[in-house]
Amino acid sequence: MNTVKTDEVFQQTLEAMQQEPGVILFTALQWIPQRSSLKRLFTSHPAEYPVGGEKTVEISPGWLGTVIEDKKPFLAADLEALREVFADSELIQQLGCGAVINVPVLDQENNVVGVLALLDAEGKYTQQSVETAVDVINAHKASLVQAFEAHPTEAEALEATGPDVPGKDTI
Repeated sequence: MNTVKTDEVFQQTLEAMQQEPGVILFTALQWIPQRSSLKRLFTSHPAEYPVGGEKTVEISPGWLGTVIEDKKPFLAADLEALREVFADSELIQQLGCGAVINVPVLDQENNVVGVLALLDAEGKYTQQSVETAVDVINAHKASLVQAFEAHPTEAEALEATGPDVPGKDTI
């Protein structure tokens, strides 16, 4: 699956999320377990949150425990809860957002391959919103997993090429 196709999958998911539960800012983040980081593969706001950007240090341990380790959705329904978890809460607020839902996307082996981040106005999201987001993701699950897996992590890329293959700039 090439980048254009993966973008189509993420765009279709964004459009479904815009219907219910609603979303101002949407990002698709690939989980890279080797670095405990999230790499942005798709975004509704490329100027503020460019594709390829990564979140590492600013991920809170409580968030990691919920979304990555427990493989459960995370809800911060207001700015106070959002500020406790996200270092970029000021930018989030500037975009008119004050609530977030993060939902892990799991492959067939129940491994987290990515996380979808939905942000909207403060107070917009409830537990029902989380359930709706999970339903949307489940409806698109096979294509979402393929889209995340189409972007190999560094360890997978190394396995595919082998450690002794020189990079293009060393030939």
